[in-house]
Amino acid sequence: MKMRSMRRGIKEMDLILTAYADRNLSSMDDVGLETYDALLHENDQDLYQWVTGQAQPPARLENLIADIAQTFQNREKPSLTDFSEIRVMFSETAR
Repeated sequence: MKMRSMRRGIKEMDLILTAYADRNLSSMDDVGLETYDALLHENDQDLYQWVTGQAQPPARLENLIADIAQTFQNREKPSLTDFSEIRVMFSETAR
């Protein structure tokens, strides 16, 4: 399931589902794994709209979609005050 989370049809869902799988698959019970497996069979365009709140997910996936959305929103984000990587990028392109 982790591999199927990583290899989706659109890059956005690769990122979202990989992060979710990394954090949650190992602790899921059988029912959770079955629900997640069902989710992986859904169309990526639909999944993206459900996770981003653009469309209402089916009732059977509603709780899982909410959990995935929350996991993605709570992920670690890069510091906005650490410009070291940006400086390196600009110094390399200036050459």
